[in-house]
Formats: sequence, C-alpha cells, structure tokens
Amino acid sequence: MSINFDFDFLGSAHRTIRLEQEAIGGLVSHFTEDFSHACSLILNCKGRVVVTGMGKSGHIGNKIAATLASTGTPAFYVHPGEASHGDMGMITRDDVVIALSNSGATNEVTSLLPLLKRMATPLISITGNPESPLAKAAEAHLNAAVAQEACPLDLAPTSSTTAALVLGDALAIALLEARGFTAEDFAFSHPGGSLGRRLLLKVEDIMHTGSQIPVVSEQTSLSRALLEMTSKGLGMTTIQNAAGELRGIFTDGDLRRAIDHGIDIHTASMGELMNPGCKTVDQNTLAAEALSMMESSKINALVVQEEGRTVGVVTMHDMLRAGVI
Repeated sequence: MSINFDFDFLGSAHRTIRLEQEAIGGLVSHFTEDFSHACSLILNCKGRVVVTGMGKSGHIGNKIAATLASTGTPAFYVHPGEASHGDMGMITRDDVVIALSNSGATNEVTSLLPLLKRMATPLISITGNPESPLAKAAEAHLNAAVAQEACPLDLAPTSSTTAALVLGDALAIALLEARGFTAEDFAFSHPGGSLGRRLLLKVEDIMHTGSQIPVVSEQTSLSRALLEMTSKGLGMTTIQNAAGELRGIFTDGDLRRAIDHGIDIHTASMGELMNPGCKTVDQNTLAAEALSMMESSKINALVVQEEGRTVGVVTMHDMLRAGVI
C-alpha cells in the first residue's frame, strides 16, 4: 500500500456524497405497505422496541434505538452476539424487535430467529436483500438496498448504512407524528440540555420576587426612583399605587430619553414619565415564550402578574443566566 499525497481528496468526497445521496433517493421506490405495518406493530407494542445488528449495522441500530427512545418510543439496543449468551432474557413477547443486516444473512442475527419465533415476538427487518432469510422471517421488511457502496471497492458499508439510518429516522418521525409527540415531550427526554431548559423552564423559575422587585409610586420623584432602580439592579422599576396595582414601568431607556429632553430629575414625577402600557406576563408562561415577547417588543424586562398582582420581574439577563438564550 502506497500513499498518494497528490490525491484528489475533494473529488473523492464529492463522489461519496453523491453516491450516498443517490442511495437515499432510491429508498422512496422501495417503500411498501410493510413500512405502515412496521409502524403499526410498534404503536401497538406493549413492551419496548429492541434493536439489534452486527458490526456497522449494530452501530446504526444503536443510533436508531436512541432516536426512537428520545422521540416517544421506548427502545434499546441489544448486541446479537450477547443475545446468544444470555441477553435474550432482555427480550419479551410484548416487545418488537428491529433487526438490521445488509445481507440479511448475518449468522449472529439469524441465529436469533428461532427464539423470536418461539416467543412470538414481532420482528421488523431492515436489509438490503428482500429475499434473504432475515427479510423472509420478518412480519415487516424495510428494503435498504443500494446500487453500490460509496466505497470504491464496493466493500466498506457506507451507502448501505446511510440508507438503513435514514429508514430508522423515517420510522421514528412517522411514529412521533402518529403519537402527537410535542416539543415539551421531547424536552422531558432531554432535561439536561439547552433544549430542555428552553422548553421546560417557566417564568416563575427565574423571575425576581418579593423585595427584589423595584417599586415606586406615581408621586415619587425621578431622583428617588433612580435610587430604587440602582439598588435593585434590574435596569427598571415598577410604578404601583397604594393598592399595589401596576400603573406602569420606567426603564434605563426612559431615563436616557428624559435626560435628552432636559427633564429635571428632582421635580419630575414617575406619574409623568412612566410607560403606562407596559408588557406583562403570567408566571406560568414558558421562559422561552417570555423571551420571544421581549425580542419582538424590543424590551429587556417583563412584569410578572398573577390575578392583577405584581409577583415578579424577569429580565433578558435572567434568560441569559438560565441558558434560555
């Protein structure tokens, strides 16, 4: 084996991508009612989806199981070799098995067929050969046949594994849509990620409450209101009447505009300078929704109200600290 340092690497990459694109495009012509039947088997499954496959097919199977599990279909991967040495105990008659093998004749996978038949566990196969033992043994067969591998030797699993992965994605998304799976459902499967924070956090989880809320009255002078704004550090203050009802807000931006107009900070009152039509939000609103409100209105803070009472303030900085942005 000799290395050619003048090799056309970009040309090779373009060829690989083109061949795999063609492989994916060819899948559409392979679709039959077996795909719908496979989806029905999984939707009616009382247990879990068990995915198995050997070698590169196993790697793809592991990814398919992970995608199913994160989109509302409980699933896990079992290595077929380990299944023959004890892990068959992880599979029950209430489960559905998805078995992957490009040839459809991989020994480690086909050796499980008699056991699955005996347990009456439904089998879905993903192979590149509809006439293979695995395809014929399955209740539903998904055809992942490709014209050629992207590998120039037509040996290394490349186009075929890509096709199998796409079929797994097609299954997962079809099931997701059939279940009415929502963004919030997805977030519950990903509570530690930024998506989980965006979809699960509510305004009440990050808002400032109690003594942290800046409050002045309509009679308060601008100079005294500035002291309240500075001490609370939120870049704004609420203006409330004696009954605790929200009358408006005053922000750093309002301060700059007041100074530009030559307002006397010692004599001007909040009643004269406040914004009476301020934006408010409910404490049970998702933080991501509140963020959208701030972005669309080009503001940096929202007053949080509950049954007409001011219960908090949430700012753009709070969104940033919570990882919502």
